Amino acid sequence: MLRSVLDTNVVLAAKLSAHPQSPNAEIITRWMAGEFIWLVSDDVVTEYAQKLLEKGVDTMKVEFLVADLLQYGEEVPIRFFHFQHYPVDADDVAFLLVTLNGAATHLVTYDEHLKDVGVFYPEFITCEPVRFLFDLRTV
Repeated sequence: MLRSVLDTNVVLAAKLSAHPQSPNAEIITRWMAGEFIWLVSDDVVTEYAQKLLEKGVDTMKVEFLVADLLQYGEEVPIRFFHFQHYPVDADDVAFLLVTLNGAATHLVTYDEHLKDVGVFYPEFITCEPVRFLFDLRTV
């Protein structure tokens, strides 16, 4: 089963999408159906909540997402802190830590900085949502 970390920009795109069949929304739907493991940490969940609220997502929807993540996501304890290459954006550190410590298969993002760092980590795939959905459908 795929073990994945979703960057905040993917979660925002899913929750702000006007179309319920968008690739980002489909990722969330597939997670709720148990098709992959969504890896999180307290820092990652906090960032999701903050950014969603800043973008005007309804407080109740944010609370439901956080509750679902805490119940059905896999919380990753951070034990390993060394990076071969550090991300340019300090906010990306939490996502890279969860990816490495959680033995993720995928880090799903639109962020070019994270994709650039991802090339130094062959143990997981750094990709955009459409590639992740392709991998999810072919497993």
